[in-house]
Amino acid sequence: MNMVKVAVVYYSSTGINYQLANWAAESVKEAGAEVKVVRVAETAPKEAIAQNPGWQKHVEETKDVPVATTEDLEWADAIIFSTPTRFGNVASQMKQFIDTQGGLWASGKTVNKVVSAMTSASNPHGGQEATVLSLYTSMMHWGAIIVPPGYSDDSLFAAGGNPYGTSVTQSQEDGSMVEDVQTAVKHQAKRVVEVASKIHG
Repeated sequence: MNMVKVAVVYYSSTGINYQLANWAAESVKEAGAEVKVVRVAETAPKEAIAQNPGWQKHVEETKDVPVATTEDLEWADAIIFSTPTRFGNVASQMKQFIDTQGGLWASGKTVNKVVSAMTSASNPHGGQEATVLSLYTSMMHWGAIIVPPGYSDDSLFAAGGNPYGTSVTQSQEDGSMVEDVQTAVKHQAKRVVEVASKIHG
């Protein structure tokens, strides 16, 4: 059986989705798969980043994380996306990355990729579900196989109960995670590996 290859592709401005991505990667390794954690390129102006100390700090802390490429997607049997919510939708940085994959899509190389998504927002009803669903719309165009967590594990309820993909609320006071989602993220990633193993193993 071939070792399943998983790309964890994230965008994070202050670190929440970076943490989600790393938890997912840990679970992928624990499930016996190969994993890459890659960040999509930052497209925001330096002036905007400089106005937010947390954003500036995170950019500096993660400058050595490899930037996601088309080759990473082509390499992967499965892709786990993690993106903040922006006005109820995918962050523009992540959308830009997805929108530049026309060549990969046209060559048929996105077909049957196993995909799943996670997100964060500053309010519980700030568009978390809409963000994951909007990303999945693009994945339908790719011909990808969407693997949501559903309610396949009790950890999803403790994490807020989003069946489309683990989502977390970021505290507006200190920037921390409100819900305890680590176990839910790890379950979602393990489920991605299990399904990808059936298809690509």
